Amino acid sequence: MTADGLVAALLADDGGAEWAARVPHRLDAVLASLPLAARAGVRTAVAALDTYAVARTGRRLAALGPGEREDVLRSLAARPRLAPLLDLLKVPVLLAAGTERTPAAASPVTAPPDPPLDCTPAEDWPARSSADVIVVGSGAGGATAARTFARAGLSVVVLEEGRHHSTASFGRRAPLDRFAELYRDGGATVAVGSPPILLPVGRAVGGTTVVNSGTCYRTPDHVLARWSSTFGFGLADGFGRFLDEAERTLRVAPQPLDVLGNNGLLALAGAERLGWRAAPLRRNAPGCKGSCQCVVGCPTGAKQSVQLSVLPDACAAGARIVTGARVRRILVDHDVPGPPRAAGVRVRRPDGSELEILSPLVVAAAGTLSTPPLLRRSGLGGHPRLGRNLSVHPATSVAGRFAEPVTAWRGVLQSVGVEELHAGGILVEATASPPGMSSFVLPGLGRELRRELEGADRLATLGAMIADHPSGQVRGRERTLVRYDLDPRDGDRLMTAVRAMGRLLFAAGATEVLTGVPGAPRAGSLDALDELLASVGARDLRVSAFHPTGTVAAGSDPRRAPADPEGRLRGVHGVLVTDGSVLPGCPEVNPQVSIMAAALAISQAWLDGARNEH
Repeated sequence: MTADGLVAALLADDGGAEWAARVPHRLDAVLASLPLAARAGVRTAVAALDTYAVARTGRRLAALGPGEREDVLRSLAARPRLAPLLDLLKVPVLLAAGTERTPAAASPVTAPPDPPLDCTPAEDWPARSSADVIVVGSGAGGATAARTFARAGLSVVVLEEGRHHSTASFGRRAPLDRFAELYRDGGATVAVGSPPILLPVGRAVGGTTVVNSGTCYRTPDHVLARWSSTFGFGLADGFGRFLDEAERTLRVAPQPLDVLGNNGLLALAGAERLGWRAAPLRRNAPGCKGSCQCVVGCPTGAKQSVQLSVLPDACAAGARIVTGARVRRILVDHDVPGPPRAAGVRVRRPDGSELEILSPLVVAAAGTLSTPPLLRRSGLGGHPRLGRNLSVHPATSVAGRFAEPVTAWRGVLQSVGVEELHAGGILVEATASPPGMSSFVLPGLGRELRRELEGADRLATLGAMIADHPSGQVRGRERTLVRYDLDPRDGDRLMTAVRAMGRLLFAAGATEVLTGVPGAPRAGSLDALDELLASVGARDLRVSAFHPTGTVAAGSDPRRAPADPEGRLRGVHGVLVTDGSVLPGCPEVNPQVSIMAAALAISQAWLDGARNEH
């Protein structure tokens, strides 16, 4: 795609900066990694922008001078119906520009060798085989279930649609180059609704744990009490011992101050001045070097994603992992007395050929967004609540400009938790982005945007996520379609969160707060921020979401819960659910430890039941 004119216009490129000349090539690489629909949308938008330039000036953007290009953009931005076109185009351009202007430093240490895994590409796996247990998905829940069953002496095969990526491979490529490969849909998974929300999830051996922040909260006691009393999630009782085991496995501990980085230290300083509760987050990253690349694969091996902490133990106990394996359906034997029984899975290889693995026990752990379509493809999607009850953590970010350099990308990516508003469902976390990947929040066009980009090292960033009301559903069989409409109460919480983050940044010494709201991007004081926020709503914010849960919820009421209180899918014998979809409701915190504890509890309950039968 030719976007030289667009890049030159947005960045006020006059040919004097070598890094700016590299941006179009980087942008082409970014767009090539996106799904076809997203790529087509950007191409259409670029073409529409050129058409507008021709109609206004008689020439395409690339043929205009710097001042003329900027005039075209400002004219377009002044039109309410066309301005969203620029907002769409700014994101990939600024990701590319930030990467070229702020390249990631080389990994501070040589990455240690990863623990061995028994991985076999699907094309090398036999067309027919068998196992005692098949686990679909290798993320937090799937890895934990695989380890539990393998340690019990059962033969286990783990099926993963993505590839295995080594720690060493992360250090050899720029963060943005890794992003598209490590995320499903190139990181462009979107929940359609009001407003549309970006909902990134991982696809690799280790699942989303490879690309999460490493933050490890225990499930709050009041959440467990609600799951037990309201939903009848029986495994919530005694959940503490499973949380303990997950934390031991991940080597969870508070993040030391010496690698927090200025982004986290400023959050602590602002909270202290306000008298708010805040502390370094508990993380699964002993020996963290502060490379700020957690969400694109840790290049030092410090973050204990499950491909480093759980799956090696599973493989040591005999489990095997098949990569590039998309499970088409769970095979079911109907020719038995009583309910049908799981009989194995049918898998599609990357080349389109298929293989079958037979097994009496299938663990569905493909992820909250992928497990419901898998069950539908398998003829197991009859429960009326399957795919419903979707919770996500709607989230938004705010940046503060400081007089002195912050260089937020040096230090821990997600470093400090501010829990002052957590009782009201708002959790604020100091969250930076990998080098070059935070610039898409910058306001302005042309010369203004160029100044913002060149001053990005003086920005500190905070993010807030909301404990939401389950407002979404996962549809589809072959492809996942996510529908999510932001609940008005959650929209109010997002607005409260933006003001709280602004207040925190001003207390830390910020001279200005950047809101991310296109029509009202900056405020120089708390009063100005209040005035700005009074004129906009939650749907004007840049909203993304994380941590989907609840689409195959476990519970005691067979009308409300597709899975029973011990995570067994209703209507069939031999199918367990152990990913985030089995959690009855929003966990209100980063959920990796909760998912691992649930998977451990569900797997152990099945083993205990099997022993009792014999």
